[in-house]
Amino acid sequence: AEGSGAMGGSASLIPRELLGEYQELTFLSKQEILLAYKRFSELLPKEERENACSARVPKSQILTLPELRANPFQHRICHVFSTSEAGDDSMSFEDFLDMLSVFSDSATSDIKSHYAFRIFDFDDDGTLDRKDLEQLVNCLTGQGEESRLSSAEMEQLIQNILEESDIDKDGTINLSEFQHVVSRSPDFARCGGVQV
Repeated sequence: AEGSGAMGGSASLIPRELLGEYQELTFLSKQEILLAYKRFSELLPKEERENACSARVPKSQILTLPELRANPFQHRICHVFSTSEAGDDSMSFEDFLDMLSVFSDSATSDIKSHYAFRIFDFDDDGTLDRKDLEQLVNCLTGQGEESRLSSAEMEQLIQNILEESDIDKDGTINLSEFQHVVSRSPDFARCGGVQV
């Protein structure tokens, strides 16, 4: 197709009309989108790079990215941004762009907190309940024996989080309650790796 840069070079190759669409749909600049495309294609086997726009990268490859390597929520992040119908958390280029867009400094705090909420909602049921909060704390404190909280400390911490956040006192935190907390203490969402 004319203008799709299909000649030779493996580096540039998002059709122009798609590039414009990606700029409108994300918080990324044209340069950032082109760089994302290059990074995404490099995660693919050589023979698939030509068609990076339609390929999927397995989760194991996505987890090698420096942004995710040390992130305690790396598995949740892959899960939340993946649109894989097979449920294997693989990513398409558009999934990858969505993830980079939410992590970018230009994304709004509303968008960031929406995704942080989804990442922390380990059982994907639309609310943060005690079990989600426990997994969240375990992710943040690390799984090592010396850093793990005792069950009494965990109970106290979850109690504190709920007292602070659970406005309607139903024992769980919903998205609007979560966004309310985040608006008062931005660091809360940052610990979800949403500030990469």
